Amino acid sequence: MTAIDPTPSAAQDVAPAHSRRGLLVAAASLAAVSGAGLAWWHAQDPAAISPSVAEPVDGFWSLQWDSPQGGLVKMRKFHGKPLLLNFWATWCPPCVDELPMINAFYRQNHRNGMQVLALAVDKPASVQSFLQRMPLDFPIGIAALAGSELARNLGNLGGGLPFSIFLGSDGVVAQRKIGRLLQTDLDSWAQVK
Repeated sequence: MTAIDPTPSAAQDVAPAHSRRGLLVAAASLAAVSGAGLAWWHAQDPAAISPSVAEPVDGFWSLQWDSPQGGLVKMRKFHGKPLLLNFWATWCPPCVDELPMINAFYRQNHRNGMQVLALAVDKPASVQSFLQRMPLDFPIGIAALAGSELARNLGNLGGGLPFSIFLGSDGVVAQRKIGRLLQTDLDSWAQVK
């Protein structure tokens, strides 16, 4: 009969310690990946941007941009009526996809005082070429890199496109959305005065 040695061997002692260390590393990695995923999801989630009522940035109504057709698009022209302000670019597929829907929204609602202004975060030549292929009924301003900064100041901290804000006739931001607009967004915004 052999006696059982009550002291663990070196091999038995290493395996549990190694397994615990691996488990801790795996748990830490999972927590890091989960945290990064949550941060990304939060940045992508349209609800992550608070739709809280706020005044636009200082000097907002005095801003102006070049028009693709020449001349200037002045913000003060839009003050006093509801306004959908859309930030887009010709190289952004979701931006391009939502433009016909925004154009239809404008056609249906502009007689009721609803306004739309799209600010292109893009090069003038690209916008001009794009508009020859897809004419739009609402005003376009070429904001270039200044458009990215304005979008950040209006709540788009990640700088993603498309980005839309809706201002009531009082000039107060009523809604914000990062990502492609849905028809339900536009339908609810059409009710705001």
